[in-house]
Amino acid sequence: MIEYIKTNISVLIYAKGGAFILDKFSGILAVNHFLHGEKFDRLHAHLVKSARKSGIHLDVKTNLELACQKSVNADFVLFWDKDVNLALHLEKQGVRVFNSASSIAKCDDKARTYIELDGIVPQPETLIAPKCYYKSDMTDFVSFAVKELGLPLVFKECFGSFGMQVYLCGSEEEIFSHISEKPFLLQKFITESVGRDRRLEIVNSKCVCAVLRENKNDFRSNVTNGGTMTPYAPSEEEIQKAVLACDTLGLTFGGVDILENGDVCEVNSNAHIINIMQATGLDIAPMIFNTILEKIK
Repeated sequence: MIEYIKTNISVLIYAKGGAFILDKFSGILAVNHFLHGEKFDRLHAHLVKSARKSGIHLDVKTNLELACQKSVNADFVLFWDKDVNLALHLEKQGVRVFNSASSIAKCDDKARTYIELDGIVPQPETLIAPKCYYKSDMTDFVSFAVKELGLPLVFKECFGSFGMQVYLCGSEEEIFSHISEKPFLLQKFITESVGRDRRLEIVNSKCVCAVLRENKNDFRSNVTNGGTMTPYAPSEEEIQKAVLACDTLGLTFGGVDILENGDVCEVNSNAHIINIMQATGLDIAPMIFNTILEKIK
């Protein structure tokens, strides 16, 4: 015999052998089908476990799987990917997506991020390359950029993660070696921030955690490139900048990178929270799920 007992959190089913829980809410964790590795598996498993503690059944699905479904039946989608078109398609079906398709698009494209935050928070001086449809002659643009920004300068492809497709260029020849048909921008090199920045984690317009990132062997501070993280107490000014950046981009949660001179360097719509947890002992996942529950109830 099975007995159902309702609580304000979930439904307990008492059956032979004990009780188990039917979660009150159902969600989908959207991840990329083509990215594999232990760090991704660990992150996904952690999010699923954390969701369960919040009374949420979280089903992991890849963007390929979701693209092959005609419809999605869930209370929300936690979108841990950059497949903006898929996120937008899910929203068109009436599904709540966190972060939103619009926010992901604004963060994924570094040129778009710069434009959205221009005049809102301080950023390194930046020049966005003109759009082209094949590998074109960028001599005039590169010459202008070198004159305006100086050398060395930072070359960034507009789309990339983990510090990849980001290069420090000491000459025009180096700049040209990285130019392809892919969109890119050139940015003033902030010398006092070589291999060093602060990552502030924002959830629901609040700074919940911060770390100092340092890399003694690379101008990029990313942990993926050999950097380290240590707990950091951000200033009130840094917190205000990070919160304003996330609010401007419409992020429910995000990671904001701030350089030594106070410039906002990048904003991440799905920063790798396992690295933060290892460095600080603070688990951000429950905060994300609690915020999502507040928004969908």
